[in-house]
Amino acid sequence: MKPVYMVNGFLESGKTEFITYTLNQPYFQVKGKTLLILCEEGEIEYEEFLLKKSKTVVELVEEEKDFTPSRLVELEKKHRPERIIIEYNGMWNYKNMELPWHWSIEQQITTIDASTFPMYFNNMRSLLAEMVRNSELIIFNRCDDVEDLGVYRRNIKAVNQKAEIVFEDSNGEIDEIFEEDLPYSLSDDPIALEDESYGIWYLDSLDHLERYEGKKVQFTAMVLKPENFPQGYFVPGRMAMTCCADDMAFLGFACRAREAEKLENKQWIRVTAVVRKEYFADYQAEGPVLEALSVEETEAPKEEVISFV
Repeated sequence: MKPVYMVNGFLESGKTEFITYTLNQPYFQVKGKTLLILCEEGEIEYEEFLLKKSKTVVELVEEEKDFTPSRLVELEKKHRPERIIIEYNGMWNYKNMELPWHWSIEQQITTIDASTFPMYFNNMRSLLAEMVRNSELIIFNRCDDVEDLGVYRRNIKAVNQKAEIVFEDSNGEIDEIFEEDLPYSLSDDPIALEDESYGIWYLDSLDHLERYEGKKVQFTAMVLKPENFPQGYFVPGRMAMTCCADDMAFLGFACRAREAEKLENKQWIRVTAVVRKEYFADYQAEGPVLEALSVEETEAPKEEVISFV
């Protein structure tokens, strides 16, 4: 079977940029020729140097009526490629697309310009749905001015629940945590945070404190008592390996507790606390402050260090 990589999306959605990035990667510098079939010409063109370096030949199929199995087989016989990339025209109904019987789609990727997504979603929903229905990866780019990416994500998930969705702005990929992906329920009382879920809660609290204000959380933590910390406060948290064994950080928020003065550094405790949004001097801003309801001594967890690797 001939492997095919399908990249679709509306005009100027970022298809060419994505394919250019892919052709530049070392893992794509493999044996044999790549046939790149363009179904429309955008403003960005492929550089001859890149095409030569990646052993890629380009063919243009401008009309939907010409995108037929027989035409595609002709191109295959002409170039004898090891693999095929198709930059598909977003205005052609993907539902009607037909490939030669011996071509097999290895991966389907859809690129979407976030700034124009609402227009296409409202006016060309059926075309968009066919594009994303079987895509394994959906890339939203140009997300800088989008206030609620969760709405975009839910719109896509309604059509394709299994797709991986990536959001990018001018600085690169956006590391967004969506409420439906949290490993705990925000309606739990208290919200139980165990191991990796503690790390996710910590990061999400920094970005979406409004989700947790007034809610109770419960977790096992190590005690940290920084010098010059206000009386009646300490920091319950966990050591985390963020990328490798040499990159460790203590993740925790200030906690107000009657028991604070009795606690010792590196002591293991079980904390139940209410999350507040307050100004705290060490933050030099408003941020998450915990108000302890109970602090009980406990044993260290089996894995004392949580990991984001």
